[in-house]
Amino acid sequence: MASYQDQNAADQYATDQQVTDAQPKDSSIAIRATDIVKNYGSGETFVHALRDISVSFQRGVFASIMGPSGSGKSTLMHVLAGLDSVTSGHILLDGTDITRLNDNELTILRRSKIGFVFQSFNLLPMFTAEQNILMPLTLAGKKPDSQWFHELVTSLGLTSRLNHLPSQLSGGQQQRVAIARALITKPSIVFADEPTGNLDAVSSAEVLTLMRKMVDDYHQTIVMVTHDATAASYTDRAIILADGKIVADQPHPQAQEMGDMLTRIMQNIVQQRSESHSLTPDAVSDASVSE
Repeated sequence: MASYQDQNAADQYATDQQVTDAQPKDSSIAIRATDIVKNYGSGETFVHALRDISVSFQRGVFASIMGPSGSGKSTLMHVLAGLDSVTSGHILLDGTDITRLNDNELTILRRSKIGFVFQSFNLLPMFTAEQNILMPLTLAGKKPDSQWFHELVTSLGLTSRLNHLPSQLSGGQQQRVAIARALITKPSIVFADEPTGNLDAVSSAEVLTLMRKMVDDYHQTIVMVTHDATAASYTDRAIILADGKIVADQPHPQAQEMGDMLTRIMQNIVQQRSESHSLTPDAVSDASVSE
């Protein structure tokens, strides 16, 4: 009889194959992860953060990674983006195995091929919106493509805000500047970590609509970590993690559907913890709190 780990790996491989087979055969893959394991600590502090994950993301797709708190979704994004190392497994970005690169090589690769959008915007307060957008090119010692810059800021509605400091911009405008900064180098892939987490509902919808536009109009690849089922509904595909494993791979996710799925997953986790550790009712209630 196959072991639990063997069966889990087989199930994940089958899921990845189904998704890959559903895509056009001539589509290129922006990034592929194979048998990714990520462990932290040792002894009593040991954490099995990612368990033999295999997944790929097609170029020109807007995908979301979801899951309850502690599911491994942020860890998966960090290893895919080369911000953290893997314990084992391989990650191919544009055909380059980033798990084999040293720190300096990873820095160069991230600067040229990966864009980042963060929840906290991470804009430099002493620089204008334009200077913040151009910062990746400035650090790399490269000149901007003026046509692409103009097209980008126009599409994002930033033309009249380029000379403003971050403190003079609304939260939604700051996130649009962050998106422009992520795209200015024409990266192979953009990773967005809870990009609407600090925004109100209207600004969130604006930012998500613009990210959707970047995918549809410019064939950009965006992978977004989010706990928000409504945010996931803007994406083409939702990867759901629980306990470091992919438990669902949902095409064309809908808000209600994803919300219900996350609730069921959280309930299952609470039940399993209760059975395994004989949690008290109060402890079960505490464990059920999601992000």
